Amino acid sequence: MAESEERYMKRNETALKEHHQFQDFLYWNAVAAVPIVTACIALFRISIVCFFVYILICVAALLMLYKFFCTHCPHYIHGEISTKCMFFWGVPKMFPPRPGPLNFLEKSLSIVAPAVVVLFPLYWLIKTPGLLVIFVLSTTVLFATVRRYECHRCVYFECPSNCAQTNE
Repeated sequence: MAESEERYMKRNETALKEHHQFQDFLYWNAVAAVPIVTACIALFRISIVCFFVYILICVAALLMLYKFFCTHCPHYIHGEISTKCMFFWGVPKMFPPRPGPLNFLEKSLSIVAPAVVVLFPLYWLIKTPGLLVIFVLSTTVLFATVRRYECHRCVYFECPSNCAQTNE
């Protein structure tokens, strides 16, 4: 690899990501879909009621994150009338932007909501070990990949997970 290509790749990996592309949205949603679909399969096989409860939990968690977490993010605050970020593309901005740091409740919800989505199906996943393995591995890959490839380039400096270096 030529030295200039190597420098370009290194700069691209560490540069702040000011705008997401549609391919980012497709990638991250495909990665996030694997554990969700795996949990849905396990729940549906055992209890259709629990399956629908889980779907409601996922929708509620997404709405809570969108309202209390995303409304602080620069990808939400700036730009067009719809969100264009790695997890939400083309979703109307239903809530007013709220620049600034997250308060304690918002930080708590940003941890609790995904935790409930991950922890709720475990009881039923344990009953299907093959799906449990897929769920645990895919959830680990999702969180590790977000942390590795997004958190150090994120422009949402108020996010508790942000590890980007600023020029300040």
